[in-house]
Amino acid sequence: MSNDGDNAASFGQRENNEVPKEQSRLIVPKSATEVLRPEPGVPPPKRSRKARSQTVIFMNFIMSLMVFAAVGAGLAAYYGKREFERPGPAADAATFVIKRGAGMGEVATQLESRNLITDARIFRYGAKILKLDDKLKAGEYEIKSGASMRDILASLSSGKSVLHSLTIPEGLTVMQILTRIGENEVLTGDMPADVPPEGSLLADTQRFSRGTTRAEIIQKLVNDQKKLVEEVWARRQPDLPIKDVNEFVTLASIVEKETGKADERPRVAGVFVNRLNKGMRLQSDPTIIYGIYGGRGKPADVPIRRSDLDKQTPYNTYQIDGLPPTPIANPGRDALEAVANPSKTEDLFFVADGTGGHVFAATLEEHNENVARWREIEAKAAKEAKAKAAEGATAEGQSQ
Repeated sequence: MSNDGDNAASFGQRENNEVPKEQSRLIVPKSATEVLRPEPGVPPPKRSRKARSQTVIFMNFIMSLMVFAAVGAGLAAYYGKREFERPGPAADAATFVIKRGAGMGEVATQLESRNLITDARIFRYGAKILKLDDKLKAGEYEIKSGASMRDILASLSSGKSVLHSLTIPEGLTVMQILTRIGENEVLTGDMPADVPPEGSLLADTQRFSRGTTRAEIIQKLVNDQKKLVEEVWARRQPDLPIKDVNEFVTLASIVEKETGKADERPRVAGVFVNRLNKGMRLQSDPTIIYGIYGGRGKPADVPIRRSDLDKQTPYNTYQIDGLPPTPIANPGRDALEAVANPSKTEDLFFVADGTGGHVFAATLEEHNENVARWREIEAKAAKEAKAKAAEGATAEGQSQ
């Protein structure tokens, strides 16, 4: 019974301490600060230590790769720049030819194969960075000993290639000029099918780069000669007995072949102008030679014979009146200038004086005297040459 009493006492005690249901539902008012304070969010679920460890490892791996890549790229850039700018392997100066249409890859490979650069890839990358990979110019270039890749690239993209020269002397025929052009080993390409007219090529020294074609050189000679002739023709004396440009160049070609002395050409031109004005035949020996041998030219060991003066050709001015139908050579500027503005004299004749020049005369009598002196000079020279040859033969016989 005591237990029941205890239970009853305790039961009554819980009942006395229990809060009525209506009272428990009452809402205790919050302060203004508490009302405005945001409710705490729901915390994320805790990740396992294992998952957190794998993520960290992966991120660390990625970061490490990025660091190594950055370091590697920096080292590669440093090495490439150093190789690009350091002295190259060429021990001696050399020439390098870029063919027309050759690309950067082909050029870089050829440079490396010739041991002018150490690495074709670095050369290509350097050209790309400097934006010169599409700026290479065809031609032949000089590569100095020890030239760096940067130096070589600057040279190959400058267009300042090695220039070669071809000298065309005054007085050559078109055939002789074309032979020289055809034999030049630096020029490329075939000779053109159409042969330029006699007198239409400029006598001058041409400078060109390797890879220039023969057709290009010939066309340039034609264009330059046309420009020169038109320029001098426009400044000619108004009373010349010459009706057109063809006759102008023809007479200039005769003057060119008659004398190699520039200071004599105006006076030689004056003789021919005087003869044309008087209706006299020009009687020029070079026209005989061209009529017989054409553009090939007379062999040096073959003299002009008396019978040659009587040969009937369109060019023999001993047999025809006036000028030949075409020029007999390609005259230079001095001969053209001489014909455009010849000396004002009474001279009608001239003959060699034995010194490389000529002596002039206004009358046939004076001219014949000059010719006689010239023949004496020739005879004396022939006698001395014969005596010298005999002395040489005697000395050779004694030495044996």
